[in-house]
Amino acid sequence: MKKIMVIGISAGAGKSTFARKLGEKTGIEVHHLDVLFWKPCWMESDLHEFSIAQRELVNKKRWIIEGNYSNTFEIRANACDTVIYLELPLCLCLFRVLKRWLTNLGKTRPDMAAGCKEKMDWKFIRFILTTYGSRKKKMAERLARFAAEGKEVIVLKSKPEIDSYIEDLDFTAGHVS
Repeated sequence: MKKIMVIGISAGAGKSTFARKLGEKTGIEVHHLDVLFWKPCWMESDLHEFSIAQRELVNKKRWIIEGNYSNTFEIRANACDTVIYLELPLCLCLFRVLKRWLTNLGKTRPDMAAGCKEKMDWKFIRFILTTYGSRKKKMAERLARFAAEGKEVIVLKSKPEIDSYIEDLDFTAGHVS
């Protein structure tokens, strides 16, 4: 477990928090894709620039990269040795997104690019609601493919499972036991 991809069913699944805790436990540097994708004032990076930044990251010896971003998914998927997938219920993901918005209103989160103050819009909520089911199916197919390719695949489906995984993780000299 040296090159870890943390993905999730939706915004609000806990990818950023999980990746931060995993990084603390393992000593592996964490990279949040939102930091690479967003420029100040919510300006998007172009696909070429975003792809180059990820290719540089995956060439490192060890990393944790958190985020989905399907248009560059394969860059990380091809380079990782471990995939950790968080699949929490839709209602919990929505609750967490709304809670995050209220908690960070007017502030920029540490897992977000500088100058991107927390915001919320109906387009984002609608995206979560309308893509949850299709994403669940697509992620199941991806996870099966990763397992067939010999990657370690870890699926966590509840907060207790997530907390237990971090708590029970024994990371010594780059190996998990």
